[in-house]
Amino acid sequence: MTSSSTPGLARFNTLDGSAATAALHEVCASSAWGSKLLAQRPHPTVEALFLASDAALAELTEQDLAEAMAGHPPIGRPKPGDPTSSREQRGMAGASEELKAEMLELNLAYQDTFGHVFLICATGATGEQMRDAVKARIGNTPEREREIVRAELGKINRIRLARLVEEDND
Repeated sequence: MTSSSTPGLARFNTLDGSAATAALHEVCASSAWGSKLLAQRPHPTVEALFLASDAALAELTEQDLAEAMAGHPPIGRPKPGDPTSSREQRGMAGASEELKAEMLELNLAYQDTFGHVFLICATGATGEQMRDAVKARIGNTPEREREIVRAELGKINRIRLARLVEEDND
């Protein structure tokens, strides 16, 4: 991705408020994050959009972060009819039934420990890599895990924003 402007970015910059809000909500379920990006339009470059996203993410409160995480389904159970979560979790699609069952158990244990879904940038990760990550992270302190979740959400948001401004939606 270059730091220049793209036709997709120009399209995003000129969407009416409700359409832009809806597009950003598909990227990240945090309304505070979306409001901050909307308020900064027009974004001159894709890189500027990414930097605005990173800055907005850094400012999210615990409640805003919880709202963002609520928009993500558990690993191994993408939202039915949602091509984004299915695409991002592709690494679990061909996983064995044993691995899927293990991920379900780990997801539930993680949620019991931290009170929210296990969040990882799953794009390009195998089912085994995701399993190993939840196993490694379940022992974190809540403070450390919030740092990791925020970083993972930032990666997800950048990937989704890139798709938003690259797609030809004419």
